Amino acid sequence: MQRALTGLNRSNLVTELLAGITLLAIAIPLNIGYAQIAGLPATAGLYALVVPTVIYALVVSSRQVVASPDAAAAALVASSIGGLAAAGSESYATMALAQAIICGVLFVMLAVFKLGFLANFLSKPILIGFVGGLALDILVSQIAKMLGVSIESGGEFVEKVAGLVGGLGTANGWSILIAVAAVIVLLGGRRLIAAVPWALVVMVAATVFVVVANLDEAGVAVLGEVPAGPPTLTWPVLTWVQWLALVPSAIALTLVTTAEGLLVSRAYGEKRGYPTSPNRDLLAFGLGNIAAGAQGSFAVGSSTSRTAAMDQAGSRTQLPSLVLAVGTLLLLMFGTGLLAEIPSPAIGAIVAVAILPLLGIKDFTRLWRQDRFEFAIGAVCFLVTLFIGSIPGILVAFVLSLINVAKRASAPAIDVLTADGDPQDSLLADAPKGTTTAPGVIVVRMAAPLFFANGAVFTEAVKTAVTAAGPGAVHTVVIDMEAVTDTDVTAAESFESLTDWLSDNRIRLAFSRMRDDARPRLERLGILTAQPVFATNRAAVVELSDRPSDSNA
Repeated sequence: MQRALTGLNRSNLVTELLAGITLLAIAIPLNIGYAQIAGLPATAGLYALVVPTVIYALVVSSRQVVASPDAAAAALVASSIGGLAAAGSESYATMALAQAIICGVLFVMLAVFKLGFLANFLSKPILIGFVGGLALDILVSQIAKMLGVSIESGGEFVEKVAGLVGGLGTANGWSILIAVAAVIVLLGGRRLIAAVPWALVVMVAATVFVVVANLDEAGVAVLGEVPAGPPTLTWPVLTWVQWLALVPSAIALTLVTTAEGLLVSRAYGEKRGYPTSPNRDLLAFGLGNIAAGAQGSFAVGSSTSRTAAMDQAGSRTQLPSLVLAVGTLLLLMFGTGLLAEIPSPAIGAIVAVAILPLLGIKDFTRLWRQDRFEFAIGAVCFLVTLFIGSIPGILVAFVLSLINVAKRASAPAIDVLTADGDPQDSLLADAPKGTTTAPGVIVVRMAAPLFFANGAVFTEAVKTAVTAAGPGAVHTVVIDMEAVTDTDVTAAESFESLTDWLSDNRIRLAFSRMRDDARPRLERLGILTAQPVFATNRAAVVELSDRPSDSNA
């Protein structure tokens, strides 16, 4: 409790309590919508706000990050479990619980073994594409809900679009009216007074309108009865085959949540000047997800939008999350009757407006201007996620990440240096100029570790520099080793071929600025010869330029 309330004092107590009430107003309607996206009852979204939220708030290192299911996670739950069980069935709900528990175990393992760095393979373009694909899939379902059109929620994207287009003739006029009014209020209200919980305003106003006008009898779909009572302890009973079938989607959920959650936690910690612990945050996610699966909810992660709302409200502690848990518990025990008449078009509008930023339109536009290759990575991930599925999307994301890493690693900066140490010619340019660092001497620097992806590239670059200088123009090649922090066997073999080539051409090999921590491995792999020459400054380079090429170092 002390950790969750770190930073709380008399001067900010009222601010924190008001922020908690605001969070409650934001979270209730959104979580009901996210539960419907996931193909689960409204209680699954509300239960996530009680025990998992409390556990997360008590364990996490961040003072501000809010834990909750979000739209992308809900869509991933629906797309991954939808192929294993029928949405709305008992086995479907049981699998959602099991999936959350598997996510929790994976988070705990990441925390214990300090493997959170794995999420770094999900670069920004990949996250944009993956989340954008899920968001567009969600948007189609919400538009159908806003129009009063019935479509198969667990179907593929193309099937949903076909069902939406084919069902336009059955659209309900009252549903459209409610949805349009809700969108106008949500978008316009946010610009007028951002601090007002417009989602709650829309939900309450739409519910009153439906009840007064008796619109459920006119074809407007409503949420329906929500079981009263607090969440109860449970445990999903599945076969081992069913548990194993959920592992890939649980891995995807864990990685996406890790990448986003740790980024948000670090960003707000740096912004507000308090320390955060990535491994503790992962542990909090783990315990929160296990709690979610053990009491009737589904996978939880960090909510960027709610965290931003709490920051804008002046909150700097986890007290709002605790207020949210208490408020939701009271609603479940005494107020579920108020939820039964909430119109589905209003819920659809609330969720649709909330996920619009997740489409990544601005992010894709920025990527197009900044780097076309990165844009292509995001676009491919977007299309695969949208048209093939979320699990193939995350697999393609990892493959694209590795390709991106390999592409950049295979083309490191390799330069010929001046005697002052400044680069004067890139050896990866199309037309080398044939310059030298000093008379008879070429100093070459590679600004990267030497390993299998760039060993041959470096060897060819040095040969190109020597050849371009002209016959007999070079008697010493100096390798600047400052940036070479590591190497591997494949690169060592490439370096050996370079050494032989230099020896055949009676050119000595020297090294400068060797790192002490890298020297033992370089010696073990044979990159450093028995009696190497070391040049450490401009004077040493000039001295080498005066030496005759009578031996090789």
